[in-house]
Amino acid sequence: MKILVTGAYGQLGSEINELSEQFPEWQFKFTDIDLLDITSEIAVHEFMKKNRPDFLINCAAYTAVDKAETDKVNARKINATAPGILAKISKETDTKMIHVSTDYVFNGTAFRPYLEKDKTDPQGVYGKTKLEGEQLCISENKQVIIIRTSWLYSSFGNNFVKTMLRLGTEKKSINVVFDQVGSPTYAADLAAAILKIIKSTSVDSKNFVPGVYHYSNEGVASWFDFSKAIFEISGLNCQVSPVLSEAFPTVAKRPNYSVLSKSKIKDTFQIEIPYWKE
Repeated sequence: MKILVTGAYGQLGSEINELSEQFPEWQFKFTDIDLLDITSEIAVHEFMKKNRPDFLINCAAYTAVDKAETDKVNARKINATAPGILAKISKETDTKMIHVSTDYVFNGTAFRPYLEKDKTDPQGVYGKTKLEGEQLCISENKQVIIIRTSWLYSSFGNNFVKTMLRLGTEKKSINVVFDQVGSPTYAADLAAAILKIIKSTSVDSKNFVPGVYHYSNEGVASWFDFSKAIFEISGLNCQVSPVLSEAFPTVAKRPNYSVLSKSKIKDTFQIEIPYWKE
């Protein structure tokens, strides 16, 4: 079985690469911008026709949330146009596609975990382009699984955990917002869930159930809670003080509430999700 992973140098793509060693019976092809321009329909068409993957996992995304506000053209090309192209060519080549999206498609004003069927209302360019990417995927190919996730971190790339570990060694005290709540997601856990879906599909194609799903680690935390846990687990002696978001003004508005309901993905694919502190 052949599996193509786009956005392979990012956090999720890198974690899938690490886990791929556990599946020697599968042939993985990892690509990023240097190997495949997913914003070019011609390039994608030629690549897919030549390699004929059975599965495509699109991890590629424009994730610079603030920069996207002024770099709208590139954000849209990567987050919207590219997924549409990949979905279209996947349909032509009979490739099953899994596309990764974000909690930013919601406005963050909810009071209970977001369901997949809840109304979307992105507040910034990043969220709007990611939602457009979802819509293009579905319009081009009904046989696509879309997985929205939140607060992603890993041992690869730049992320909140790495920033806190750095600050914890440089400073004796820091301020962290406590009025933004969500569920931290270890990219390796999401990678494992995606590969489990593929493995079950390889046994029976009926196990591939298209649609929109949510995945994040279990439990809820504020960024303040998350940073406290990071310092406690790592043994760093850094005092953390809770502050309101207004203390750290940003170009793009962040959701105040990003908790996602995972019942659908757990029930559909029999996936067990670890608690975030694990």
